[in-house]
Amino acid sequence: MLATEQIQNIKKEFSYKTSRSGGKGGQNVNKVETKVELSFNVSVSEVLNDTQKQILLVKLSHRITESGELKLTEEKYRSQLRNKEEVVKKCIEIINKALHIPKKRRATKPSKASKQKRVEGKKRRSEVKQNRRKLF
Repeated sequence: MLATEQIQNIKKEFSYKTSRSGGKGGQNVNKVETKVELSFNVSVSEVLNDTQKQILLVKLSHRITESGELKLTEEKYRSQLRNKEEVVKKCIEIINKALHIPKKRRATKPSKASKQKRVEGKKRRSEVKQNRRKLF
């Protein structure tokens, strides 16, 4: 997970490119460049340390180009500014998710009471089935 200070610094390393977006918008689509493409070079980032870079390069290998760039696009909204905010949010989310290390599961044993409860339930069920039999 990135700290808030790291997030502010990492945003400075993002580079943006705009282009015309398809979809709704009428004449606006033909004139205004609302689609935003964000690129972030993971391998030359000064904010991330070497271990974080390695983790990102491995976990996000399907999203990262051969030159080490993470590229994301957004064209959901008609506003370029809103698309830019959205793509930045998406990128930070992806980086945080990749850097998150899940807690290891500790193996536990069932308690004595839970074992006893299970056996009691089995006995009760067995008795119910026994009582259904014909007595011939």
